[in-house]
Amino acid sequence: MTLLLDPNQPLHFIGVGGIGMSALAVILADRGFQISGSDSRDTAAVRDLRQRGVRVHRDQSAATIKALCADMVRAPLVVVSSAVPSGNPELEAAHKAGLAVVHRSDVLAALINSQPSIAVAGSHGKTTTSTLVATLLEASGNDPTAVIGGIVPAFRSNARAGQGRLLVAEADESDGSLVKFRPSLGLITNLELDHTDHYPNLEALIETLRSFAAGCETVLANRDDPVLRTHFHPSVWWSIETTEGADFAAIAVDEQGDGTVADFFEAGVCVGRFCLPVPGRHNLSNATAALAACRLQGIPFADLTAPIQSLQAPGRRFDFRGSVEGRLIVDDYAHHPSEVEATLRMARLMVESGRSPLPIPPRRVVALFQPHRYSRTAEFMGPFASALALADLVMLAPLYSAGETPIPGISSELLAHETRQVRSDLAVHVAADLDDLARQVCRHCRHGDLVLVMGAGDVNGLFERLEPSLIA
Repeated sequence: MTLLLDPNQPLHFIGVGGIGMSALAVILADRGFQISGSDSRDTAAVRDLRQRGVRVHRDQSAATIKALCADMVRAPLVVVSSAVPSGNPELEAAHKAGLAVVHRSDVLAALINSQPSIAVAGSHGKTTTSTLVATLLEASGNDPTAVIGGIVPAFRSNARAGQGRLLVAEADESDGSLVKFRPSLGLITNLELDHTDHYPNLEALIETLRSFAAGCETVLANRDDPVLRTHFHPSVWWSIETTEGADFAAIAVDEQGDGTVADFFEAGVCVGRFCLPVPGRHNLSNATAALAACRLQGIPFADLTAPIQSLQAPGRRFDFRGSVEGRLIVDDYAHHPSEVEATLRMARLMVESGRSPLPIPPRRVVALFQPHRYSRTAEFMGPFASALALADLVMLAPLYSAGETPIPGISSELLAHETRQVRSDLAVHVAADLDDLARQVCRHCRHGDLVLVMGAGDVNGLFERLEPSLIA
């Protein structure tokens, strides 16, 4: 049963600074709901919420719940994410106080299911695709509401409370909660086994996405993905490989390190050409999906060609952070072998074509990677090694556990060994910690190197250590 949000019901978010939690808090606060939260971190998201008048408590304790109950006329609805453990003292206090507790997906479902909506699901490309959809809708005058798992450059935020009829949301499959969503349009980018802490095999993931698809009025899916092509029967297909069997297709006519030019087809007929300023075939697929989603909303293709030329990927997706003595530092959220491979191939295209969106043409590709989760690293050790072997130099941060219990033998050292097995001529260094990693960047990298900092853990803390010499 879908949660019904009552504007008179206060909501309190435990861990409100998280990327998914903060987006919901922003939208509800902007819609006039009484919002509070707690987070020990002083992040940009937390500071933004405070500027919006949201009270954010610095500690997650029983005292916070006690203070809320004393201050509010009506008891708050407590919102948690899967990142909040059952033993969290604030959560335990909420239960003891008899407060209703819901998962963040219940709140997101309440938003998605209450208005025309586009929910973007899939193993890879969700954040980028949902960012592109929301950006194109806004640029074409449709003023969408957006709940995104990354910072949308056009909004400078991960959320936007628009006045238009459409809502765009990223539908995360990691815990299976996306089955609660009933969007007007469900968009599925691809499917590949991940989140092995939740899914024992690919079949379990397929069943979850099938349940999601069954709840969508219309399903738009990627025909180029073999799993989707085999196991799904969507209403609409898109492709970047062929026009046959695809309702929408984008066929590249020029692919360079600084972008792609492609012809756009509808039902096999070319309706125009567009220039995408973000390189890489995975980004072409994401953009094609976004264009298709907008066309399904009745937006003329002619209204989309101009804004697509200035599209930007979301934060932490090949995000140029600056240079250190000519070393080009790029931040990327890649944490699955397919994502690492796609990011490195895009970087190689920049080197080989001599063209890139970076200040100077890169000469070498340096993969600086932090493995994320023991379960994922153990499951995909070989594919990670093969992907990293595409680089000219590899540096590994210590494995980020994300709260998992260590698996004996699974480590960055083992990944380094496996990567050397793939390419014996490849230099692979393992850092002791982030401070050591910063020293290794200065020691092993040189002018013209494209240093790709990849991972979903705390590896982006490297930038603070490079900050004195980081030149934007």
